[in-house]
Amino acid sequence: MEANKEEKKSSNKILLILLALLMLGNVTFAWLWWKEKNRANTVVVEKDQVIIERDNVKGDLLRLQDEYSKLETSDKLVQAELDAKKAEIAELIIQAEKHKGDAYIISKLRKETETLRSIMKHFVVQIDSLNTFSKVVVAEKAKVSADLTAERGVTTQLTKDKEALQSTVNIGSILKAENPTVKGVKFKSGGTKEVETNKASRVERIKVSFVLGENKIAKKGVKPVYVRVMSPDGKEITKSADEGNIVKFNGSKGYYAAKQDVNYKNEAIGLDVLCPSPTGFIPGKYLIDIICDDVIVGQTSIMLK
Repeated sequence: MEANKEEKKSSNKILLILLALLMLGNVTFAWLWWKEKNRANTVVVEKDQVIIERDNVKGDLLRLQDEYSKLETSDKLVQAELDAKKAEIAELIIQAEKHKGDAYIISKLRKETETLRSIMKHFVVQIDSLNTFSKVVVAEKAKVSADLTAERGVTTQLTKDKEALQSTVNIGSILKAENPTVKGVKFKSGGTKEVETNKASRVERIKVSFVLGENKIAKKGVKPVYVRVMSPDGKEITKSADEGNIVKFNGSKGYYAAKQDVNYKNEAIGLDVLCPSPTGFIPGKYLIDIICDDVIVGQTSIMLK
């Protein structure tokens, strides 16, 4: 009889242990189910947010594409750069559609869109400057033509003098920066040895080389020559953003990266201008203007990796 009680008591303990394990398993299963459900809901929300951001980026790209399509210029170099940017925007739109669920790609497209918008502002200023300069040239040509028409009854000698004056006006007194080249450089041996590099992280200076062309009717004397550099993110590189580093060009104003005075004697003279950046250089395309006598006399660019 006593043995039966002990056996029954042992069986009850086993049942209680099994019941406790069963309850613990149910609680564990319920917790795991709740956790997985929340994770799935989080993934859905994050995916929806990525798609919304993709739609926003794509919308910005389409508006940017429309704004770029309205920019046109007769300058072949500038127009070629505009066409390249238009093609780049078209490719980004394709990428936005193709990678609509990829948060990393969409974030990268957002940064590229902002960079293209900054560069567009530079194009707007540049095209306005070219248009203003073109209008001045057309107006001067029209005035000279009117003067010549009014003098058409004078002697043959006076006519020849006017033709010579017309030829002089056509030549103009504006200097030209001929054969501009640009490269990234760093220095070794205590700054005495110059080494060319196209890697942005290694570049210490952007070196702009050109020939200030011969012009017999230009004013002689010491002339400051400025180099203006626009970085890939649409910012002007300058030592400091104050009045002392501002240069006028084609009716506009901007900050210059470097300045060099030259004693111009109406003869061609070669110049090398080194342009530093207080914050270093980033990968991408740099647009460069060469300015003399308040006019852009040459343009070039460089791509740093």
